[in-house]
Amino acid sequence: MPGLKRVELSRREILLSGIALAATGIGGQGRAFAEANLTVGDHEITVFSDGHLALPMGFVLPEQSAEEISALLTPHGMATNMLTPDCNITLLRSGDRLVLFDVGSGQNFQPSAGELLSKLEDAGIDPSDITDVILTHAHPDHLWGILDEFDDPLYPQANIHVPQGEWDFWRADDTLANMPDERKSFVVGAQSRLEAIEDQVSMITPGDEVLPGVEAVGTHGHTPGHMSYMIHGGSQSIFVVGDAISNAVISFEKPEWASGTDQDRDQGIATRKMLLDRLALDQSRIIGFHFPHPGEGQVEKATQGYRFVTG
Repeated sequence: MPGLKRVELSRREILLSGIALAATGIGGQGRAFAEANLTVGDHEITVFSDGHLALPMGFVLPEQSAEEISALLTPHGMATNMLTPDCNITLLRSGDRLVLFDVGSGQNFQPSAGELLSKLEDAGIDPSDITDVILTHAHPDHLWGILDEFDDPLYPQANIHVPQGEWDFWRADDTLANMPDERKSFVVGAQSRLEAIEDQVSMITPGDEVLPGVEAVGTHGHTPGHMSYMIHGGSQSIFVVGDAISNAVISFEKPEWASGTDQDRDQGIATRKMLLDRLALDQSRIIGFHFPHPGEGQVEKATQGYRFVTG
């Protein structure tokens, strides 16, 4: 976006310069991604890659046998010991607003992720151009990129919209003590980042019109306050799923399988089934955070379960 150039470099600009020099533009494992451009009425949507994660299958599907996992994934040419899901960040241009749905993981989670900042720079977008950040939930790959490497807010001009349920859960006094040891870092990371952006935060609840044409849809289960968003534009719509439906094969073909990534596994299953039924019926386009980049497609009913259809 056009603007006046400053002669003096801020420390954020110095940081960005260093990241730009180091960036490869590759989304991990040699996966180079073009960004997807979509329209919904007068809204313009771009989907950026933040890279990918590496998740052991025992973490993703803790209740399934090796035989069950192989029977599902092998026909799709997928590894049976590890998932490497893409991370898709949705950018909305609407009137004078430039909106990010989630902000990726930044540089402190997994080395294969955290590419959003360099992708925005490549697109000519400075963090100060972002007017709004809308969060689905506070897991590291969705929230931790909200701060720069100096632990300052990376999007200083943005209104940051946070689901009330997420804010209440992650900031509660007993959340850290009650969290399993392997996820305590999630709590520490969420608490420090939410505290740092507190002055920029507005709370949202299911049914809210967060911004004109953007409806909040309660989809808890993955986390206690998880939120998805329907972007409306005239007769068109597109649904930003977040992690309520987390995999383009497993979640569709076996929605009844418990996901180890869901904090409340039973509620996660119920939410997943509800969404798949609804989305197959109304044929809204969807963007899945962890679907193969760019994550856009539709839900169709299949003989058993559902299928994710692109194109």
